[in-house]
Amino acid sequence: MKKFFLAGSALMFFAAATLTSCGSKDAAPVSGAPVAAADSGSLNIRFIDLDSVSANYNLVKDYQEVSLRTMSKLDNAQRTKQAELQKRAAEIENKMKNHGYISEATYNADVQKFQQQQRDAEIYLGNLQQQAQQEALDQSRALNDSLNSFIAEYVKTHAYDAILYKAAGAYFNPALDITNEIVAGLNARYKKPEELK
Repeated sequence: MKKFFLAGSALMFFAAATLTSCGSKDAAPVSGAPVAAADSGSLNIRFIDLDSVSANYNLVKDYQEVSLRTMSKLDNAQRTKQAELQKRAAEIENKMKNHGYISEATYNADVQKFQQQQRDAEIYLGNLQQQAQQEALDQSRALNDSLNSFIAEYVKTHAYDAILYKAAGAYFNPALDITNEIVAGLNARYKKPEELK
């Protein structure tokens, strides 16, 4: 659940926003030639560091706690089911060694019950894994939606032509970093949902 939440659709949003805001009728044709500057004579570009957003946005922190609880629940369920199956297998083996089966049919019945327990455990654990994956997907969407909607509002009050991700380039002038502003804004508007309390 680490830093993967924010990259996917947010990157598409910013790519689309960059293309839309940078494209104009004055722009040079796409041929490798430089793009004409915006009306002011230069582009006003800023960047954000998604690693820092992930580390400092309270919603991400809350989702990380939820994810840890989910993974702990899954790990505990796996250990419990494994212990139950090992215990049942040992019981069957001990009963067989001590001549506790009066017929092959009773042995086969126990083996079939054990195999059904295995199948049931696999289905149960598979369902838990699917729930964990769906939870992670839902969290990722919610984080992307939150970031995208905040950025959309943020750019209305700032004259930026583009906001890029730091990971999108080899170097950005640190003076162009607005990560702290974005994190502060995200946290200021964040209200912890009841289900995360």
